[in-house]
Amino acid sequence: MALKGFLYLILTFAFCFVIVHFIKLALVGFLSLKEKKQPPPKPEKKSEPVYYIVEKKRPRKASYSEPKEIEFKK
Repeated sequence: MALKGFLYLILTFAFCFVIVHFIKLALVGFLSLKEKKQPPPKPEKKSEPVYYIVEKKRPRKASYSEPKEIEFKK
């Protein structure tokens, strides 16, 4: 008999849980249909100037200097 009562308790809880969440979702859906959201007005875009970084090309060296010798202290 106790098992039967526990089963009814679980079924009643599940039924109430589903009904409450169904009502909440229906309310949210109804309110979202009621409020017509209009997109915000788009501000006019002002064309901004475009700046480019230009580097001057350096001429290549025809010859290289002799490599430096590094001496370490002992």
